[in-house]
Amino acid sequence: MPETLKVGVQLPEVEREVGWVEMRDVARTAEAVGFDSVWCGDHLLYRDDEYGVRGPMEMWATLAALGEATEKLGIGSLVASTSFHAPAMLAKKAATVDEISGGRLILGLGAGWNQTEYDGFGFPFDHRVDRFEEAFTIIRTLLSEGRIDFEGTYYTVRGAELAPRARAGIPLLIGSNGARMLAITLPHVSIWNSWHSSFGNQLAGLKPLLEQIDAACVAARRQPGEVEKTVSVYIQLPGGTGRITGRGVLPDDIPHTGSREDLAQLLRDYSGAGIGQVQLVLDPIDSRSVEEMGEVLRLID
Repeated sequence: MPETLKVGVQLPEVEREVGWVEMRDVARTAEAVGFDSVWCGDHLLYRDDEYGVRGPMEMWATLAALGEATEKLGIGSLVASTSFHAPAMLAKKAATVDEISGGRLILGLGAGWNQTEYDGFGFPFDHRVDRFEEAFTIIRTLLSEGRIDFEGTYYTVRGAELAPRARAGIPLLIGSNGARMLAITLPHVSIWNSWHSSFGNQLAGLKPLLEQIDAACVAARRQPGEVEKTVSVYIQLPGGTGRITGRGVLPDDIPHTGSREDLAQLLRDYSGAGIGQVQLVLDPIDSRSVEEMGEVLRLID
């Protein structure tokens, strides 16, 4: 595998109901077969006519448990909604999970999008980017400097302080392609991520997006190479029947398929395009699929 490419896997979310024991087993399998990281989405509730009511386990409790259940995997939020917690509390949770995991947290952040869970859990859905900007300032400052006084339109903290202090250098990831979100975050984050739907899950669709991110880095007075580019990649393995998401089955999200060597070459191609890490979204998502992708990883080592 190219030295610069890391490979993670997105853990089950709403494809079907998955309890902690299976979630732990999938993560431990990923660690055993050579993945670099596992990732959890931060969602609370989906509801639609075709698939009914669905929801994963709460993300922060899951990340903490994964920190204890594994030994070397990076543990990432893809991505934590800043809307679901007071921002100082989110920083506290992140510092705690990072400590439990021995310094393995990758803190992905976003503004959220699924109004069903906002309404159901009583979170405001308006002015999400404005709210995110204030929350992001509080979160990143607490993690990097340990304390902050902040008075904004949506959040105010006075004498907020992390005790004990967070580990220096917890990597921050932004999961967004929006121009304003990038302007807010790229001066500060070390990783950018985009979901496979944003580029059609095809390398041909990725080039314009990467050019956009490079330009946004320059506008933020960063060199493009300072911000690691990461993307999720949707792969269907034998037994897959179409991935159910929070928006149902998405017919336009065509998965990658093929032999082990085909998939190994696919990962090489993403690396060659300038991607530093891929988060695999597998169909089906279970330990057997993770084991199969472990065979692919061995081909490109």
